[in-house]
Amino acid sequence: MIPEFGKDPIKEWRKLRRALRLVWESSRSWTTAWGILLVVQGLLPAATVYLIKLLVDALVATMQAGGSGDTIAPLVTYALLMAATLLATQLMQQIQSWIRLAQAEHASDYIRAVIHDKAVEVDYGFYETPRYFDRLHRAISDAGSKPLALLESLGLLARNAITLLAMAAIILPYGWWLPALLILSTIPAFLVILRYNRKTHAWWESRTTDRRWAHYFDTLLTHSSMAAEVRLFNLGPNYSSLYQDVRKVLRRERIDIERRNVVARGSAALLGLLVLAFAMGWMGLRAIRGEVTLGDIALFYQAFNQGQQLLKGLLGSVGQIYNSSLFLDNLYDFLDQEPSIAHEENAPPFPSEVSEIEFRDITFHYPESARAALTGFNLRIDGTSSTAIVGQNGAGKSTLLKLLCRFYDPQQGSVMVNGRDIREYNLRSLRDSIAVLFQFPVNFHATVEESIHLGSIAQPVDTTRVEEAAVVAGADSFIKSLPAGYGSLLGKWFVDGQELSGGEWQRLAMARAIYRDAPIVLLDEPTSMMDSWSEADWFNRLLSHSDGKALCVITHRLTIAKRAATIVVMHQGNIVERGTHDELIARNGRYAESWFEQHSEDVEGSPREVGGAGG
Repeated sequence: MIPEFGKDPIKEWRKLRRALRLVWESSRSWTTAWGILLVVQGLLPAATVYLIKLLVDALVATMQAGGSGDTIAPLVTYALLMAATLLATQLMQQIQSWIRLAQAEHASDYIRAVIHDKAVEVDYGFYETPRYFDRLHRAISDAGSKPLALLESLGLLARNAITLLAMAAIILPYGWWLPALLILSTIPAFLVILRYNRKTHAWWESRTTDRRWAHYFDTLLTHSSMAAEVRLFNLGPNYSSLYQDVRKVLRRERIDIERRNVVARGSAALLGLLVLAFAMGWMGLRAIRGEVTLGDIALFYQAFNQGQQLLKGLLGSVGQIYNSSLFLDNLYDFLDQEPSIAHEENAPPFPSEVSEIEFRDITFHYPESARAALTGFNLRIDGTSSTAIVGQNGAGKSTLLKLLCRFYDPQQGSVMVNGRDIREYNLRSLRDSIAVLFQFPVNFHATVEESIHLGSIAQPVDTTRVEEAAVVAGADSFIKSLPAGYGSLLGKWFVDGQELSGGEWQRLAMARAIYRDAPIVLLDEPTSMMDSWSEADWFNRLLSHSDGKALCVITHRLTIAKRAATIVVMHQGNIVERGTHDELIARNGRYAESWFEQHSEDVEGSPREVGGAGG
């Protein structure tokens, strides 16, 4: 079945116009030069074909005249014009290569920047939903090539159209029906191209997840963060086999699609050759009757043959435009996503001082999850003291952090700060007022100073504050041991980069959060990679530094929770206990049970979390 092309021409035109606008905005001067160039390139082939006729006729006349001076002059003139035309053609090709590269670089960088802006703008939940990952993967895969491929196809379309019109004008005097025959001979090839593009696109879409699996297996085998476990557990053969299994299926299907396309293209090409043979036979008969010259024969062959190729190229460009427009849907689907976290730019700023944080009657479940993370949840947190939240994995502790940062909004209820729903505050101001140490912080490959300064990048770097934050985080000592101290480049991606231990990376991330100097400080498992000998000293420094701020620590280590002013114990999305360490021990409930278990097991180095095994 031949796919319907142009079923919704208005929609197709809008997609094309949008892609052209992206390319135009990325490089206006280069795009203008490209437009001028394609007009010149469109006229040169027709000029070459016509000069061939003049050159052949002049050569025949010279031969018949025995090389007389009157016939040699036109021959030399036409030969020089032909040489100039061929030289111009070669020159235009080289210039086109230069302009094409410049356009590609500008357009690719510009479109990638547009994607980066959207990737930061979309909701955090986008990155926790598999189907959105598919969309992002397709958008990134197509972003660098499809808009420019579309422009190139449009350029070929315009250039071929100009040349084809000139060729049609050349062969029209030999028979009004010849241009029509030329067009009809290339229609089968056009239909083959459309069918192939549609099948390729459908296959590409249907196999997105499989291609992502292949990419994942490849990453496991080649990424430095996976290298240790891959070797220790001898995972290489397993994941290499899985990668090959997926690639085998993808490769077989892709090759099969191409095989069928080759057969169809071959059949269409054979039909085109038969039409060319018929047209040349007809011109041969006219030459025998003396109705046309040898120059006419040469001109007709070149014009008709090139006309066929041009028309195939022209129709192929239409097919490629269609193909690119199909893939551009992926890019546009991603770029057209609107954040669900609604906010007003003119909303009031977040308060500089926080007296109270309240989670009021919160019901929340994650996107595409049927299980509620929180149901009818209520919690008040003092905005001027420390609170530790403890509980089993899956109890909803980290969910509170995400709701307070407005990575998500609850389906029911409100998160209040100073008695006001946080949705009423300016979103940027809200997030600027919260310092967070995430459970799995980012290891930025930058200098130490730059990495800490990222906590408040909108402000100029303050070297004194950077060092103070490092001292509070317990990172100053190992930083000074690095070759260039705070100027040392971190990570192994770049030359002279210094690798840190897991605990050192965590302390650096902690320094980044402290440098932010925000009224709300949220720490998710801040000591998960810290030795027990230094955690008490570190937490005491943090308490002193955070005096008067809302400090909220999510932790499994009850030795840390013990030092907080208030301890909140969560279980299955609900608060089951609340109080100081001494109060909860005296209550002899879930916290006390876990405390005694963990306290005794700490001696053996295997602490447990509240209400169950650690994790």
